[in-house]
Amino acid sequence: MSRFQTKTILITGGSSGIGLAAAQAFIAEGGRVIITGRDAAALDKAQTTLGANAIAIQNDSGAPDSARELATALKAKNITLDAVFLNAGAARFAPLPDVTEDLWDATFNANVKGPFFQIQALQPLLNRGASIVINGSINARIGMPSSSVYAASKAAVISLAKTLSAELLPHGVRVNVVSPGPVQTPLYGKLGLDAAALEATAAQILSQIPVGRFGTPEEIASTVLHLSAPESAFIVGTEIIVDGGMSQL
Repeated sequence: MSRFQTKTILITGGSSGIGLAAAQAFIAEGGRVIITGRDAAALDKAQTTLGANAIAIQNDSGAPDSARELATALKAKNITLDAVFLNAGAARFAPLPDVTEDLWDATFNANVKGPFFQIQALQPLLNRGASIVINGSINARIGMPSSSVYAASKAAVISLAKTLSAELLPHGVRVNVVSPGPVQTPLYGKLGLDAAALEATAAQILSQIPVGRFGTPEEIASTVLHLSAPESAFIVGTEIIVDGGMSQL
């Protein structure tokens, strides 16, 4: 398939996990991909993996100033966008007594404030017919202990997909959310838990997944591509849950 031949796609947090898998999938279907991230070494490695049809730009997607800098840099190169996957985010779990203001701010900056101002900055660069996909989470739909701040931030982006679609539809731009369930990515090593707690949490989560396994980044990427392609032009302001039945059965 070549659904993205001649198309340009931006992926934030594109150097690993779901973002990298999505970049590989877009390129496999003819797309030119721009990936961003904060870690220069990880970006260099991803650039090598992705090859000539990828551009890697070091950028902090959780900071509004960086969002504007990215848009300015793309405009200077005469780059316009056909799809945007706002994948970058932060996940830190803590029980209610241990939640700090810093944890709250860091989570909402990365998961809500950053994507909102990234969309605002990129709007002039979006071609008519462009699609924006935001990475959500089933944590917005379930009551998992210790996930309150993270879950609230992901619920916020589901709301943004609706309101921003209403604003951007007159410009021919759709906004949707893909909400993964448990996926084996590097993000799981960044939850703020020690090794024993992480292993126990993973075992508990696994027991709740009806299909009996964690998802793969490639499975989430395939949904991102569907939401980014013309075939999904009638899907607007909604959320597709990809969780092995965890929040459904």
